[in-house]
Amino acid sequence: FLAENAELARACKEAGITFVGPGPKQLEAFGDKTAAKRLAKENDVPTLPGTEHGLTDPGEIKAAAKKIGYPVIIKASFGGGGRGMRVVKTPDELIPRLEEAQREAGAAFGRSEVFLERYIARAKHIEVQILGDGRGNIVHLWERDCSVQRRHQKVAEETPSPGVTPALRERMFAAARRAALAVNYRGAGTVECLVPADGSGEFFFLEMNTRLQVEHPVTELVTGI
Repeated sequence: FLAENAELARACKEAGITFVGPGPKQLEAFGDKTAAKRLAKENDVPTLPGTEHGLTDPGEIKAAAKKIGYPVIIKASFGGGGRGMRVVKTPDELIPRLEEAQREAGAAFGRSEVFLERYIARAKHIEVQILGDGRGNIVHLWERDCSVQRRHQKVAEETPSPGVTPALRERMFAAARRAALAVNYRGAGTVECLVPADGSGEFFFLEMNTRLQVEHPVTELVTGI
C-alpha cells in the first residue's frame, strides 16, 4: 500500500505536502516485521519466541527452527495479508515450505527475507485500534476480534471481543500504547496480537499496521469515531 510507503511519506515531507498518516521513520519502524518485534520487546510488549532478524540462508533457518521448537510458522519480513506465510510441523517440511514462502514473498513484496515464530494452533487474533497525534498523545479505540479467517485473511470482525477478559483487555491496551509511544506515533494504526485459547491470559504482539484498515468501520459503528 502507498499508505505504508515510507518513501512516499518522505517525498511529501520534502515537498511541503502534509501526508495524512505516520511519518517516514514511524513507517520504517513497523514496516520491517522483525524490527517491529524488537521495538515491541524493548518496550515490554510480549512477543512470541522466534528470530529477530530477516533470514534467507536455509542453514540458519534450520538452526533457528530447531532452537524455537516445532511447530513453527514462517513469515515474510516485509509482508502482510497472509502472503509469504507457511506453517511447518516437522523438520522434513521445513525446506519445501521455506521455498514456497520465499517465492511468494519475493513476488508479492519484492523481498524474500523471512522470520520464524513459534506456531500456536489455537488462538484468537485480536487487534487494538489506536490514534496518535505525533506529540506523545496516544488513545485506543478498544479492540476488534478478527479470529475468523481463511488462509490467514480476515473474514469477519467484531467488537468487543467475546473471548477477552476485562483484565486482559486493559493489559493489551496498555501494551499497544507503549508500542505506539515508542515512536511518537501519528495517525491511525492497529496493533495486532495473538491470544492463546488455553485460558492462560497471555497475549503476544504480532505486528502493527500503520494505516487506517478496511475494518475500521466496525470500530466507527461502535465508537462514533
